[in-house]
Amino acid sequence: MDSRLDLRTAALLTIPPLLWAGNAVVGRLVTGLVPPVTLNLLRWALALLILLPFAGWVVRSNSPLWPHWKRFALLGLLGVGCYNALQYLALKTSTPLNVTLVAASVPIWMLIVGALFFSQRITSRQVAGAVLSIAGVLVVLSRGEWDELAQVRLVPGDLYVLLATLAWAFYSWLLIRPGDPPEIRGDWAAFLAAQMAFGLAWSLLFAAGEWATGDTHVEWGWPLAVALAYVAIGPAVIAYRSWGLGVQRVGPTIAGFFSNLTPLFAAVLSAAFLGEPPHLYHALAFVLIVGGIVVSSKR
Repeated sequence: MDSRLDLRTAALLTIPPLLWAGNAVVGRLVTGLVPPVTLNLLRWALALLILLPFAGWVVRSNSPLWPHWKRFALLGLLGVGCYNALQYLALKTSTPLNVTLVAASVPIWMLIVGALFFSQRITSRQVAGAVLSIAGVLVVLSRGEWDELAQVRLVPGDLYVLLATLAWAFYSWLLIRPGDPPEIRGDWAAFLAAQMAFGLAWSLLFAAGEWATGDTHVEWGWPLAVALAYVAIGPAVIAYRSWGLGVQRVGPTIAGFFSNLTPLFAAVLSAAFLGEPPHLYHALAFVLIVGGIVVSSKR
Protein backbone atom coordinates (compact mmCIF):
# COMPACT_ATOMS: atom_id res chain seq x y z
CA MET A 1 0.00 0.00 0.00
CA ASP A 2 1.35 3.42 -0.99
CA SER A 3 -0.12 6.27 1.08
CA ARG A 4 0.73 8.85 -1.59
CA LEU A 5 -2.26 10.01 -3.61
CA ASP A 6 -1.64 10.48 -7.33
CA LEU A 7 -4.03 11.68 -10.03
CA ARG A 8 -4.79 8.19 -11.30
CA THR A 9 -5.75 6.93 -7.84
CA ALA A 10 -7.78 10.08 -7.20
CA ALA A 11 -9.69 9.42 -10.42
CA LEU A 12 -10.33 5.81 -9.35
CA LEU A 13 -11.70 6.95 -6.00
CA THR A 14 -13.88 9.63 -7.60
CA ILE A 15 -15.76 7.09 -9.75
CA PRO A 16 -17.50 5.28 -6.84
CA PRO A 17 -19.08 8.36 -5.20
CA LEU A 18 -20.35 9.52 -8.59
CA LEU A 19 -21.97 6.15 -9.26
CA TRP A 20 -23.21 5.83 -5.67
CA ALA A 21 -24.87 9.23 -5.96
CA GLY A 22 -26.79 7.86 -8.93
CA ASN A 23 -27.54 4.76 -6.86
CA ALA A 24 -29.19 6.91 -4.18
CA VAL A 25 -31.30 8.70 -6.80
CA VAL A 26 -32.35 5.42 -8.43
CA GLY A 27 -33.00 3.75 -5.08
CA ARG A 28 -35.32 6.59 -4.15
CA LEU A 29 -37.14 6.44 -7.50
CA VAL A 30 -37.94 2.71 -7.26
CA THR A 31 -39.14 2.62 -3.64
CA GLY A 32 -42.68 1.97 -4.87
CA LEU A 33 -41.62 -0.73 -7.33
CA VAL A 34 -39.66 -3.14 -5.15
CA PRO A 35 -39.00 -3.65 -1.42
CA PRO A 36 -35.56 -2.30 -0.39
CA VAL A 37 -33.91 -5.55 0.74
CA THR A 38 -35.30 -7.37 -2.29
CA LEU A 39 -33.80 -4.64 -4.47
CA ASN A 40 -30.42 -5.35 -2.90
CA LEU A 41 -30.82 -9.08 -3.59
CA LEU A 42 -31.79 -8.54 -7.23
CA ARG A 43 -28.96 -6.07 -7.71
CA TRP A 44 -26.24 -8.43 -6.53
CA ALA A 45 -27.72 -11.46 -8.28
CA LEU A 46 -27.50 -9.59 -11.58
CA ALA A 47 -24.00 -8.29 -10.76
CA LEU A 48 -22.77 -11.82 -10.04
CA LEU A 49 -24.27 -13.09 -13.30
CA ILE A 50 -22.31 -10.38 -15.11
CA LEU A 51 -19.04 -11.48 -13.50
CA LEU A 52 -19.47 -15.28 -13.76
CA PRO A 53 -18.29 -15.51 -17.40
CA PHE A 54 -15.03 -13.85 -16.33
CA ALA A 55 -14.56 -15.44 -12.91
CA GLY A 56 -16.83 -18.46 -12.64
CA TRP A 57 -13.88 -20.65 -11.67
CA VAL A 58 -13.66 -18.98 -8.26
CA VAL A 59 -16.83 -20.71 -6.98
CA ARG A 60 -15.93 -24.21 -8.19
CA SER A 61 -15.27 -26.94 -5.64
CA ASN A 62 -11.50 -26.95 -6.29
CA SER A 63 -11.17 -23.16 -6.00
CA PRO A 64 -8.63 -21.69 -3.53
CA LEU A 65 -11.55 -19.64 -2.22
CA TRP A 66 -12.91 -22.32 0.10
CA PRO A 67 -10.01 -22.58 2.58
CA HIS A 68 -10.55 -18.82 3.10
CA TRP A 69 -14.34 -18.90 3.08
CA LYS A 70 -14.69 -17.22 6.50
CA ARG A 71 -12.88 -14.08 5.34
CA PHE A 72 -14.89 -13.80 2.14
CA ALA A 73 -18.12 -14.54 4.00
CA LEU A 74 -17.33 -11.57 6.27
CA LEU A 75 -16.48 -9.30 3.32
CA GLY A 76 -19.70 -10.39 1.62
CA LEU A 77 -21.72 -9.72 4.76
CA LEU A 78 -20.36 -6.20 5.28
CA GLY A 79 -19.93 -4.93 1.72
CA VAL A 80 -22.74 -6.73 -0.11
CA GLY A 81 -25.29 -8.08 2.35
CA CYS A 82 -25.44 -5.19 4.82
CA TYR A 83 -24.16 -1.95 3.32
CA ASN A 84 -26.53 -1.46 0.41
CA ALA A 85 -29.52 -3.16 2.00
CA LEU A 86 -29.29 -0.73 4.91
CA GLN A 87 -28.96 2.21 2.53
CA TYR A 88 -32.03 1.17 0.55
CA LEU A 89 -33.92 0.74 3.82
CA ALA A 90 -32.83 4.22 4.86
CA LEU A 91 -34.07 5.73 1.61
CA LYS A 92 -37.49 4.31 2.40
CA THR A 93 -37.68 5.22 6.08
CA SER A 94 -35.76 8.49 6.34
CA THR A 95 -35.38 11.72 4.43
CA PRO A 96 -32.59 12.11 1.84
CA LEU A 97 -31.22 15.04 3.88
CA ASN A 98 -30.89 12.93 7.02
CA VAL A 99 -29.43 10.00 5.09
CA THR A 100 -26.75 12.19 3.55
CA LEU A 101 -25.98 13.90 6.84
CA VAL A 102 -25.37 10.65 8.72
CA ALA A 103 -23.44 9.10 5.82
CA ALA A 104 -21.15 12.15 5.83
CA SER A 105 -19.54 10.69 8.95
CA VAL A 106 -17.67 8.06 6.88
CA PRO A 107 -14.19 9.66 7.23
CA ILE A 108 -14.61 9.88 10.99
CA TRP A 109 -15.60 6.22 11.28
CA MET A 110 -12.73 5.22 9.00
CA LEU A 111 -10.33 6.90 11.42
CA ILE A 112 -11.98 5.43 14.54
CA VAL A 113 -12.26 1.87 13.20
CA GLY A 114 -8.70 1.98 11.91
CA ALA A 115 -7.37 3.18 15.27
CA LEU A 116 -9.40 0.80 17.47
CA PHE A 117 -9.29 -2.40 15.43
CA PHE A 118 -6.45 -2.14 12.92
CA SER A 119 -3.68 -0.39 14.93
CA GLN A 120 -3.64 2.69 12.73
CA ARG A 121 -2.36 6.00 14.10
CA ILE A 122 -4.60 9.06 13.64
CA THR A 123 -2.64 12.10 12.51
CA SER A 124 -3.49 15.75 12.96
CA ARG A 125 -3.62 16.12 9.16
CA GLN A 126 -6.27 13.40 8.93
CA VAL A 127 -8.38 15.09 11.60
CA ALA A 128 -8.03 18.45 9.82
CA GLY A 129 -8.95 16.80 6.52
CA ALA A 130 -12.03 15.24 8.10
CA VAL A 131 -13.16 18.61 9.42
CA LEU A 132 -12.74 20.27 6.01
CA SER A 133 -14.46 17.43 4.18
CA ILE A 134 -17.47 17.32 6.49
CA ALA A 135 -17.71 21.12 6.35
CA GLY A 136 -18.08 20.76 2.58
CA VAL A 137 -20.91 18.26 3.04
CA LEU A 138 -22.65 20.61 5.48
CA VAL A 139 -22.48 23.38 2.87
CA VAL A 140 -24.34 21.13 0.43
CA LEU A 141 -26.89 20.05 3.02
CA SER A 142 -27.58 23.60 4.16
CA ARG A 143 -27.64 24.96 0.59
CA GLY A 144 -25.30 27.67 1.83
CA GLU A 145 -27.77 28.73 4.54
CA TRP A 146 -26.59 27.49 7.94
CA ASP A 147 -30.03 28.03 9.47
CA GLU A 148 -31.21 25.04 7.44
CA LEU A 149 -29.11 22.69 9.59
CA ALA A 150 -31.03 23.71 12.70
CA GLN A 151 -34.16 22.20 11.13
CA VAL A 152 -32.63 18.74 10.75
CA ARG A 153 -34.23 16.16 13.03
CA LEU A 154 -32.80 12.67 13.25
CA VAL A 155 -35.34 9.82 13.31
CA PRO A 156 -34.99 6.13 14.26
CA GLY A 157 -34.64 5.22 10.58
CA ASP A 158 -31.32 7.07 10.45
CA LEU A 159 -29.87 4.20 12.46
CA TYR A 160 -29.83 2.21 9.21
CA VAL A 161 -27.44 4.73 7.66
CA LEU A 162 -25.17 4.72 10.70
CA LEU A 163 -24.99 0.92 10.64
CA ALA A 164 -24.30 1.00 6.89
CA THR A 165 -21.47 3.48 7.45
CA LEU A 166 -19.90 1.30 10.15
CA ALA A 167 -20.19 -1.77 7.93
CA TRP A 168 -18.46 0.11 5.10
CA ALA A 169 -15.62 1.25 7.38
CA PHE A 170 -14.90 -2.31 8.53
CA TYR A 171 -15.24 -3.62 4.96
CA SER A 172 -12.75 -1.07 3.64
CA TRP A 173 -10.15 -1.88 6.30
CA LEU A 174 -10.55 -5.61 5.73
CA LEU A 175 -9.82 -5.13 2.03
CA ILE A 176 -6.16 -4.44 2.74
CA ARG A 177 -5.58 -7.35 5.13
CA PRO A 178 -3.02 -9.83 3.76
CA GLY A 179 -3.48 -13.56 3.31
CA ASP A 180 -5.79 -13.84 0.30
CA PRO A 181 -4.92 -16.54 -2.25
CA PRO A 182 -2.78 -14.82 -4.94
CA GLU A 183 -4.89 -16.38 -7.71
CA ILE A 184 -7.94 -14.56 -6.36
CA ARG A 185 -6.25 -11.38 -5.18
CA GLY A 186 -4.54 -10.91 -8.52
CA ASP A 187 -7.80 -11.27 -10.48
CA TRP A 188 -10.14 -8.36 -9.73
CA ALA A 189 -13.20 -10.13 -11.19
CA ALA A 190 -12.54 -13.25 -9.10
CA PHE A 191 -11.89 -11.21 -5.95
CA LEU A 192 -15.18 -9.36 -6.39
CA ALA A 193 -17.14 -12.47 -7.44
CA ALA A 194 -15.93 -14.31 -4.34
CA GLN A 195 -17.37 -11.55 -2.16
CA MET A 196 -20.58 -11.44 -4.18
CA ALA A 197 -21.14 -15.19 -3.91
CA PHE A 198 -21.23 -15.04 -0.11
CA GLY A 199 -22.89 -11.63 -0.10
CA LEU A 200 -25.69 -12.98 -2.25
CA ALA A 201 -26.33 -15.72 0.30
CA TRP A 202 -26.54 -13.09 3.05
CA SER A 203 -28.81 -10.94 0.87
CA LEU A 204 -31.13 -13.89 0.27
CA LEU A 205 -31.32 -14.53 4.01
CA PHE A 206 -32.17 -10.88 4.72
CA ALA A 207 -34.69 -10.76 1.85
CA ALA A 208 -36.40 -13.85 3.27
CA GLY A 209 -36.87 -11.92 6.50
CA GLU A 210 -38.40 -9.05 4.53
CA TRP A 211 -40.74 -11.43 2.71
CA ALA A 212 -41.79 -12.97 6.04
CA THR A 213 -43.18 -9.57 7.03
CA GLY A 214 -45.42 -9.62 3.96
CA ASP A 215 -43.46 -7.05 1.95
CA THR A 216 -43.26 -9.04 -1.29
CA HIS A 217 -44.74 -6.76 -3.97
CA VAL A 218 -42.51 -6.27 -7.01
CA GLU A 219 -43.78 -4.23 -9.95
CA TRP A 220 -41.94 -5.75 -12.90
CA GLY A 221 -41.48 -3.65 -16.00
CA TRP A 222 -38.99 -1.57 -17.96
CA PRO A 223 -38.49 1.07 -15.24
CA LEU A 224 -37.36 -1.57 -12.75
CA ALA A 225 -35.29 -3.42 -15.38
CA VAL A 226 -33.40 -0.25 -16.30
CA ALA A 227 -32.88 0.60 -12.63
CA LEU A 228 -31.53 -2.89 -11.89
CA ALA A 229 -29.17 -2.73 -14.87
CA TYR A 230 -27.74 0.54 -13.59
CA VAL A 231 -27.33 -0.43 -9.93
CA ALA A 232 -25.77 -3.78 -10.88
CA ILE A 233 -23.28 -2.54 -13.48
CA GLY A 234 -22.40 0.93 -12.19
CA PRO A 235 -22.60 1.17 -8.37
CA ALA A 236 -21.88 -2.54 -7.93
CA VAL A 237 -19.33 -3.90 -10.41
CA ILE A 238 -17.57 -0.71 -11.59
CA ALA A 239 -17.72 1.20 -8.29
CA TYR A 240 -16.61 -1.73 -6.13
CA ARG A 241 -13.75 -2.51 -8.50
CA SER A 242 -12.59 1.11 -8.45
CA TRP A 243 -12.98 1.41 -4.68
CA GLY A 244 -11.12 -1.82 -3.97
CA LEU A 245 -8.21 -0.82 -6.19
CA GLY A 246 -8.07 2.69 -4.72
CA VAL A 247 -8.16 1.39 -1.14
CA GLN A 248 -5.32 -1.03 -1.89
CA ARG A 249 -3.25 1.88 -3.20
CA VAL A 250 -3.71 4.54 -0.51
CA GLY A 251 -5.56 2.82 2.33
CA PRO A 252 -9.06 3.19 3.75
CA THR A 253 -8.42 6.42 5.67
CA ILE A 254 -7.59 8.57 2.64
CA ALA A 255 -10.13 6.73 0.48
CA GLY A 256 -12.83 7.45 3.04
CA PHE A 257 -12.60 11.18 2.36
CA PHE A 258 -13.64 10.61 -1.25
CA SER A 259 -16.98 9.18 -0.08
CA ASN A 260 -17.97 12.70 0.93
CA LEU A 261 -18.11 13.59 -2.75
CA THR A 262 -21.29 11.47 -2.90
CA PRO A 263 -23.69 14.09 -1.47
CA LEU A 264 -22.13 16.74 -3.70
CA PHE A 265 -22.64 14.59 -6.79
CA ALA A 266 -26.13 13.70 -5.56
CA ALA A 267 -27.00 17.39 -5.28
CA VAL A 268 -25.72 18.06 -8.80
CA LEU A 269 -27.59 15.05 -10.24
CA SER A 270 -30.78 16.04 -8.46
CA ALA A 271 -30.42 19.57 -9.80
CA ALA A 272 -29.92 18.19 -13.30
CA PHE A 273 -33.03 16.01 -13.08
CA LEU A 274 -35.03 18.95 -11.76
CA GLY A 275 -33.68 21.30 -14.41
CA GLU A 276 -32.03 23.57 -11.86
CA PRO A 277 -28.50 24.96 -12.46
CA PRO A 278 -25.74 24.35 -9.89
CA HIS A 279 -25.28 27.09 -7.29
CA LEU A 280 -22.23 28.86 -5.89
CA TYR A 281 -22.37 26.79 -2.70
CA HIS A 282 -21.77 23.64 -4.76
CA ALA A 283 -18.44 25.09 -5.86
CA LEU A 284 -17.58 26.03 -2.26
CA ALA A 285 -18.46 22.53 -1.07
CA PHE A 286 -16.29 20.99 -3.79
CA VAL A 287 -13.32 23.13 -2.70
CA LEU A 288 -13.76 22.14 0.96
CA ILE A 289 -14.16 18.42 0.25
CA VAL A 290 -11.21 18.29 -2.13
CA GLY A 291 -9.23 20.38 0.35
CA GLY A 292 -9.93 17.76 3.00
CA ILE A 293 -8.69 15.02 0.67
CA VAL A 294 -5.49 16.91 -0.14
CA VAL A 295 -4.73 17.79 3.49
CA SER A 296 -5.36 14.24 4.75
CA SER A 297 -3.22 12.63 2.03
CA LYS A 298 -0.11 14.73 2.68
CA ARG A 299 2.62 13.24 4.84
